[in-house]
Amino acid sequence: MFSRVKGFRDIYGEEAVYWERIERIFKETFNTFNFREFILPVLERADVFHRGIGDTTDIVEKEMFAFKDRDDTMVALRPEGTASLVRAYVENKLYNPPSVKKYYYIGPMFRRERPQKGRFRQFYQAGVEVFGADGAAADAEVIYLLKTLADKTGIGDMVTMEINSIGCPECRPAYYGKLVGYFEAHQESLCEDCKRRLGKNPMRILDCKVETCQAITKGAPVMLDYLCGECETHFSDVKKYLTAFGVEYNINKMMVRGLDYYIRTAFEMVTNHLGSQNAVGGGGRYDGLIKLLGGPEVPGIGFALGIDRLVALAMQKDNVKDKGADVFIIAFKDISDIKCAELVKNFRERSIIAEIDYAFRAMKKQIKSADSSGARFTLILGDDEMNRGEVSVKNMETGEQTSVKLDAVADYIQNKL
Repeated sequence: MFSRVKGFRDIYGEEAVYWERIERIFKETFNTFNFREFILPVLERADVFHRGIGDTTDIVEKEMFAFKDRDDTMVALRPEGTASLVRAYVENKLYNPPSVKKYYYIGPMFRRERPQKGRFRQFYQAGVEVFGADGAAADAEVIYLLKTLADKTGIGDMVTMEINSIGCPECRPAYYGKLVGYFEAHQESLCEDCKRRLGKNPMRILDCKVETCQAITKGAPVMLDYLCGECETHFSDVKKYLTAFGVEYNINKMMVRGLDYYIRTAFEMVTNHLGSQNAVGGGGRYDGLIKLLGGPEVPGIGFALGIDRLVALAMQKDNVKDKGADVFIIAFKDISDIKCAELVKNFRERSIIAEIDYAFRAMKKQIKSADSSGARFTLILGDDEMNRGEVSVKNMETGEQTSVKLDAVADYIQNKL
């Protein structure tokens, strides 16, 4: 017997019902916010992520599924969606004519992380990107959209929105100087990864999950104290718009984005209902990424949301059952099987979920199948019914049974549903 690859999983049954519901809500909500779907390849040239995520990140250094293709091209299964979408935006010249473009994507991502509760090597994300808008209103709308997704899927009261400003190239150098000086004074107590980060990207130390490093960062300087005038104004406007949108938030002064092209707004939606995996979604403004990947100077902002984790929260909150069939038709070979097929066609053309016993077995076995199907109504087409031109209709919830003319049964069922 074959088994799943470590870190990968099968999704089926009740959990799959949640997935279908949540993806439907996502797409409806994205359309309401006037975002258009972008379907991306799962395989990219590895350089897209080396450039777009950064060589010093854990994703690229330790977690990416990368390998040589037969022509010696280094390729990788996408570990996230933003770099892929920016690559597609640049390659397809979607910046012409200049305008604001709003896209969303839904699909699997791949990282060779240590499998644990809420963390898989194939995981699913929904994300959005807004290209061509640099104002605070765009930042606030993207955050508002993220919170709306949580509210519409029923987990709004299980999450908290956190925001921060990480400055810009004008004000960040002064902050870096203070930050490096602080961590150099505590260098001996830092983990090995953070000692290396100190010389390459000191802001990433603020995001370290090692307890000793977390204790040190509590006293570290914060970027909010070093914002320039433009960044202060931008962050103030973001907060005003969020209030107007009705989005409650906390300011997390330690939240960072470890790459140079990220500027100003950073945000995360977190929960305390999933153990150590507290981040459900997050994003930020990345005004330098499009140029870095070969495009023009176009601002961008977006987020990614973990569908696996959102489903896990939704399954804690409520109990969504598979609705099953609307009708189960009991019919018999060479007696009513052809009429049964005609009825099934009629029902399905009306979007009524109809099920049958393909083997047309004995009545007792078909009744058992009807019960297990979860159908609201069972229709019986036996000898007597066929002779009368009728069908016996049983309401499986109340037990009530009645006879309905064959040519009227589709309307009857549709009115009862």
